Amino acid sequence: MEQREHHILSPYAAYSDASAGRDYPEEPCDLRPIYQRDRDRILHSKSFRRLKGKTQVFLAPEGDHYRTRMTHTLEVSQNARTVAKALRLNEDLTEAIALGHDLGHTPFGHAGERVLNRIYPEGFHHQEQSVRVVERLEKNGRGLNLAREVRDGIRNHSTAGTPSTLEGKIVRLCDKIAYVNSDIDDAIRGRVIREEELPKEYTEILGSTLRERLNTLIHDLISCSMDKNDIIQSEEMDAALKGLRKFMFDNVYINSVAKAEEGKAEYMIGQLYEYYVEHEEQLPAEYQKMMRDDHVTVQRAVCDFIAGMTDRYAVMKYENLTIPRTWSVL
Repeated sequence: MEQREHHILSPYAAYSDASAGRDYPEEPCDLRPIYQRDRDRILHSKSFRRLKGKTQVFLAPEGDHYRTRMTHTLEVSQNARTVAKALRLNEDLTEAIALGHDLGHTPFGHAGERVLNRIYPEGFHHQEQSVRVVERLEKNGRGLNLAREVRDGIRNHSTAGTPSTLEGKIVRLCDKIAYVNSDIDDAIRGRVIREEELPKEYTEILGSTLRERLNTLIHDLISCSMDKNDIIQSEEMDAALKGLRKFMFDNVYINSVAKAEEGKAEYMIGQLYEYYVEHEEQLPAEYQKMMRDDHVTVQRAVCDFIAGMTDRYAVMKYENLTIPRTWSVL
């Protein structure tokens, strides 16, 4: 399979047998190249499974069809694989980065990220936490020992990032394409906005439906990047996507009624943080072990614990700590 990559893939692809490797050397798998193996490790991790219980945009929406952090991750992965396949780049590396890019996201989406970034002394950014998850927190402190290219793509998937591989650059752009368009879809479903309210200067370029916009953006990304040592959009598509993203910030992400509950979520996470910093003995055993053996600060351990929570688990812990339970002698 490694030899076949050299015959099939573009000269700009990240070849599996040219990987910079892992921090801790391992015997290679006889069936799977390194990036495919990493993809499998992420898929089978506990932090990946918890994504299904974490907010994407809307907190605890009533309805089964709103995105969660997991469905967003799968949409990013599918779009990114489509681009990588068309450009003859490494699909395994692309998928591994896409599946792992949000593993460190907090409960309650960016509301949770904001409050941890505000109260944790060293700051909190979900892309760095995602790397910490795969390097340190998974497997009871052993981490997943992923290839350096996978971790680089995860660390640099945000807008300000600069991935070192084309596969990482694909995920970086496909993440933005996915969340802007899926968030529009969810906002329309939730009657926060109407389709006809989207600025026509952008929909005339990108399309008036989710399907049309994704199709336009993906085709543009492929055609502009074909046979190039870069992943780029046309100026027109880049401007239109940024325009829709700004519209979402102005009308959904910040000002909408659907975001009104975020203040409560931020308060709750702040209270959990303060409680566990003051009562470190209440942390799960693996975090106490991390403080004891690795000299991790209590603030770092609490931040790791809270960031790993699902929305439901965070609410449950808060209720257990703050709401008295009834009791009976019977």
